[in-house]
Amino acid sequence: MPEAKPYVISKQVVWEAYQKVKANHGAAGVDGQSIEAFEADLKNNLYKIWDRMSSGSYFPPPVRLVEIPKANGGSRPLGIPTVGDRGAQMVVKMHLEPLVEPHFEPDSYGYRPGRSALDAVAAARERCWRSDWVIDLDIKGFFDNLDHELVMKTVRHHVTSPWVLLYIERWLVAPVQKQDGSREGRTKGSPQGSVVSPLLANLFMHYAFDLWMRRTYPDIRFERYADDVIIHAKSRAQAEHVLEAVRERLKECRLELHPEKTKIVYCQDDDRRGQHEHIKFDFLGYTFRPRRAKNRRGKFFVSFLPAISDKATEAIRETIREGRLAATRNNQSLEEIAGLVNPSVRGWVNYYGRFYRSALTPVLRHLERALVKWAQRKYKRLRRHSTNAAHWLGRVARRDPNLLVLWQIGIRPATGS
Repeated sequence: MPEAKPYVISKQVVWEAYQKVKANHGAAGVDGQSIEAFEADLKNNLYKIWDRMSSGSYFPPPVRLVEIPKANGGSRPLGIPTVGDRGAQMVVKMHLEPLVEPHFEPDSYGYRPGRSALDAVAAARERCWRSDWVIDLDIKGFFDNLDHELVMKTVRHHVTSPWVLLYIERWLVAPVQKQDGSREGRTKGSPQGSVVSPLLANLFMHYAFDLWMRRTYPDIRFERYADDVIIHAKSRAQAEHVLEAVRERLKECRLELHPEKTKIVYCQDDDRRGQHEHIKFDFLGYTFRPRRAKNRRGKFFVSFLPAISDKATEAIRETIREGRLAATRNNQSLEEIAGLVNPSVRGWVNYYGRFYRSALTPVLRHLERALVKWAQRKYKRLRRHSTNAAHWLGRVARRDPNLLVLWQIGIRPATGS
């Protein structure tokens, strides 16, 4: 008779966890193994995860460090776990999430089932109309500085299963493997890029910030998406008071506000015309600032509204210039190019087009110009005539208006006739 495992973990749960990992795609970890390679011996690979997790002998491999360039010139470190480790983390996440999710606050939006960044933007937009001031919080190196002792304290508040606690502790201290192959241990932080990190970060901030705000300032509303936080205030004096209190609270939780990036913002519009240093802020890819709007009677006025941010605009332009969307290969058909660009454009429109869509149109015109250049390279008769190339694309758009998402939303070249 086989010896009983100390921890009861279902093989079915391991299978379901892997299916979620597969659906999320993702790059290879330190072992270089892709999802396709993992699937080549799927039954054996999943058995190893189950066997080791059930016996307490699962030790996570190092995470692969990848530096992602930021729009401001810096970089964001991501820790990429192996495919197998992502499966193991998903097993724990599937156990932990139902335990903690019911306790989270309604103003917490990040990485939660049935909630999105756009929900947070919508809430911020409405509350900026009702409150004159905003505190735009920026926590310095949030994921890199999470205190392990405090993280585990929040987890133990909800979890009694020894195996869940064991593996979360092991993931927190799993080393990082740098691009030169060297490895570095961790005494704090939880790497962005892992499956379980967002949930742990949410749980940490639930106690460090959300519940504290509810107890200390029950009448003040906020939106939090992971470590991106916007707090609304009725007056500058109130904003200054709350900001100082939040600064001290986060210090107690061994976190620090970024001194330059954290600021108090005035929500200026036609009804609020005071002059102040900061009248705009960025939140989840949108810039909130005074903008021209039109009411139902057709009259123009200035309102405090979100639209696609400059950083997001530049990121899209860079993708069009240097990525697949540049459409540089002459041997591709327009149908093939549509297959490449439509998913990205649809994502941009669905996200950045939700609020103040007109601000997105000039950005997408860059793609239209890239398509004109592609037509000039592909067809000799159009090579020296950008206007003719644009008109040719316009005629194609008139014949097949659904070929490109760009055309479906009305961004089409003129036909010239």
